[in-house]
Amino acid sequence: MTATIDPRQRRPNLSWLRWWLVAGGLALVALPVNAALSALQFGITPLVAVLTGIAQAAALPLILVRPREATVLQLLAVVVVAVTLPPDSVSTWPLTVPGLLTVIAHTGLVAARRGWGAAALTWCVISVLVPVVALVDPRGRSVGDGLLMEILYPALAALVVGVVMMVRRWREVRRELADARRDIEIEQNQRAVAEERTRIARELHDVVAHGMSVIHMQATSASYRIENLDPRAEAEFKRIATGAREAMREMRQLLSVLRAEGADAELSPVPGLGGLPDLVASAERAGLPIEVRHADAVRTAAVPERVALAAYRIIQESLSNVVRHAPGARTLIELDLEGSDLVLSVVNDAAPRPAEPMETSELTGHGLTGMRERVRQVGGTLETGARAGGGYRVAARLPIGAEQ
Repeated sequence: MTATIDPRQRRPNLSWLRWWLVAGGLALVALPVNAALSALQFGITPLVAVLTGIAQAAALPLILVRPREATVLQLLAVVVVAVTLPPDSVSTWPLTVPGLLTVIAHTGLVAARRGWGAAALTWCVISVLVPVVALVDPRGRSVGDGLLMEILYPALAALVVGVVMMVRRWREVRRELADARRDIEIEQNQRAVAEERTRIARELHDVVAHGMSVIHMQATSASYRIENLDPRAEAEFKRIATGAREAMREMRQLLSVLRAEGADAELSPVPGLGGLPDLVASAERAGLPIEVRHADAVRTAAVPERVALAAYRIIQESLSNVVRHAPGARTLIELDLEGSDLVLSVVNDAAPRPAEPMETSELTGHGLTGMRERVRQVGGTLETGARAGGGYRVAARLPIGAEQ
């Protein structure tokens, strides 16, 4: 079944670039504004204004890779600005207005990038730092002098963090809904494929069942329709009828797996190596001289059911191919154990007479494909090919150490 690919998975994930653009843009705005206004409007020494402006701006993109170090750098810049602000310069001490906006942006970026826990910790640390700086100011200013910033930062930063977390949660909900819709679409596609396969299987059942029913009816009624029927011919017709019934039974058993839930499936043993004698006998009645070499180790080995079924189907399909393409050819079936592997081969000689094909060449080839699928399902290997002296060879190696 072909997997459904989300179109978004084909596009490269550029979310990292978006974060760097946002953080870099904020840094480019914060650097000149902090440096210029701190020196011109708030009376800070130009060298200190430039250095603290660089530190506060650099801390913003640093959040993306080193959030703890970025917050420490931001706090150091805040402390330096608070200490160097002249006592009579502004009423926004211990922060400047650009510094306040930069610190709020820092907290918001931490919330957007690192989540609620990191944002709450950053908010608490800065909210405590501002009054502590005011309390220990070396120029003798009091906590009351910095009351405006002590109120503005916690309030505005909390508002920004709340908005950021709401947007973050909204994006998560949208992503979850998109994932849910995608999962539903994939499930619907898989269900549609399964339903289509079920429909095809049932159509196949109807077509084959009709033909097999006609064969069964003709075989069972031959003794009544044909006068003076030879006993050997009558016995052959009975065997044909038995083969038709067996084929119908197996087909209905497989179809029951595809029925709607709640339907009663026919229960019968899964074909395995124990059914090999009947399979060989059926092929011999079709005119194949068959020799079976069955190693004693295989008879006593505990072959898993899936492996035994795969081996049975491979031999069955191989004999069917011989009947169709090389009728009357001598055939050798060999089964042996090599280590923990069941090794089997079906080898036939060239046909003693030309075979009349039952199907056109466009419709053949499914048998070998089915063999490969069965071998792959149990973790084995398969080799097929024409022999140099005529005929064909099918060889499979199936692991039986543990069910695959």
